[in-house]
Amino acid sequence: MDKLIFLDNGATSFPKPEEVYTFMDQFYRNFGVNPGRSGYDLCLETAELIEETRKMLTDFFNGNDPNRLCFSYNSTDALNLIIFGMLKEGDHAITTTLEHNSVLRPLYHLHKFNGVEVDYISFDDKGFVDPDDFQKKFKKNTKLVIINQASNVVGTIQPVKEIGKYCKERGIPFAIDASQSAGKIPVDIEEANVDVVAFTGHKSLLGPTGIGGLYVRDGIEIRHTRAGGTGVRSAVRTHLEEYPYRLEYGTLNVMGVAGLHAGLKWIEKKGLDNIHEHEMKLTSMLRDGLKGIEGVSVYCQDDLTDHISVFLFNVDGLEALNTATILDVDYNIASRSGLHCAPLVHEQLGTDKIKGAVRFGIGPFNTEEHIKTAIEAIKEIAETRKK
Repeated sequence: MDKLIFLDNGATSFPKPEEVYTFMDQFYRNFGVNPGRSGYDLCLETAELIEETRKMLTDFFNGNDPNRLCFSYNSTDALNLIIFGMLKEGDHAITTTLEHNSVLRPLYHLHKFNGVEVDYISFDDKGFVDPDDFQKKFKKNTKLVIINQASNVVGTIQPVKEIGKYCKERGIPFAIDASQSAGKIPVDIEEANVDVVAFTGHKSLLGPTGIGGLYVRDGIEIRHTRAGGTGVRSAVRTHLEEYPYRLEYGTLNVMGVAGLHAGLKWIEKKGLDNIHEHEMKLTSMLRDGLKGIEGVSVYCQDDLTDHISVFLFNVDGLEALNTATILDVDYNIASRSGLHCAPLVHEQLGTDKIKGAVRFGIGPFNTEEHIKTAIEAIKEIAETRKK
């Protein structure tokens, strides 16, 4: 395990900063009670940590009301709350072919079973969508535009500011999936004209699995699609209308919030720009190394401007799964193969016909030595394939 080269940070960050492990252990041992349910000291201190993390995340996204930062279990959970809570029969939504199934599947279900119309904007050969294409799809009944800020497959950062500007001019709510971007690049909802942002804690925010959330701009309302306990105003028969309780149901993942709190502290200490610069330096090194290998195909990586450290490739003549298995078994390199829960990306690239591609996700703890080893491994695999 000590020799593992982990290049699957697009799926989850690993390892976490030591501070995250330490804080989670100490916090849960000392304050692992149910926040907001009682008035004793431990309960109050746990609730204080929850509220402090709300404030940190609100600042992180440049929001202005911590009460509108609602915790969920991951970004898929948050995106379900957004999509099912903002669309109904007769509505129209716009998204892209770059999306993860956490957006595609809820939209498909609403289209199939609830009569919601959905348009999909395609990306160009560099991996970007054109903001003008969204304007062309706007209708009187368009009630939501939702896209990912950064692709989990090809790593391109989409022009959310321009798309958000068009949506704002038409009064159309604009939501982004920041699963891949939060913790790598700024996610500024004011600058980008974003109304709702969904995030997960276990990727580049460096927290554990099982925690995520959404921030909802003032004036944007999301309908209840669930109901349950909130720990306050228990005599009220219906689920509470006010935020954050409006979108929080039952006991929060307290340990997950604690880990997310520690991850945010680590990012603040290291500096978001420094983290991104380090990761992109390694991504550039990987791109340059793989482009020189005969028999290796790379996708949407010619220019790494407006990219995060997600890299997609194939060894010609090998299924992605086989390449990933060889990397794992023979070189102890962890990667991700297949369709990456984003089938429309692969359909547009044509890689769906060869069962997907191999993805490297570079994180803050990867090194130049890791990348050199990965390049050499892929070179050897490609050369063996030619024999």
